[in-house]
Amino acid sequence: MNDIDAWVWWLVAAAALGIPLVVTAMPEFGMLAVGAVAAAVASGFGADLVVQVLVFVIVSVALIAVVRPVAARHRSQRPQLATGVDALKGRQAVVVERVDGSEGGRIKLAGEIWSARALDTARAYEAGEEVDVVDIDGATAIIM
Repeated sequence: MNDIDAWVWWLVAAAALGIPLVVTAMPEFGMLAVGAVAAAVASGFGADLVVQVLVFVIVSVALIAVVRPVAARHRSQRPQLATGVDALKGRQAVVVERVDGSEGGRIKLAGEIWSARALDTARAYEAGEEVDVVDIDGATAIIM
């Protein structure tokens, strides 16, 4: 096997590792593919097979050791921008129709009229009062 054949085989290996990356969405296959490309480069510079394999292993392991923890940290973070119902929690609203804990009422929240009920069932809010939305239960805002 000559040098040209070796780097071609490493590129074939990189492409073969790219297929399960796309199919399974496991980034580890991409890191192994980059290791194979690095071994192809080493082969192109005339390195022998042992050095090529060492380059493949070192680059692949280094990428997995560095990239996986960073990716896991980013995956576990909550998005910075709250959307949907989460964006309404904590906002202020104005009572449009008397709200209490038992019968509920209506509030104006984010420019829309919402049904609402009081978090504290003993408390009632009169029309015109400003309230805070603490939760959304279905289509009903829970206020205090």
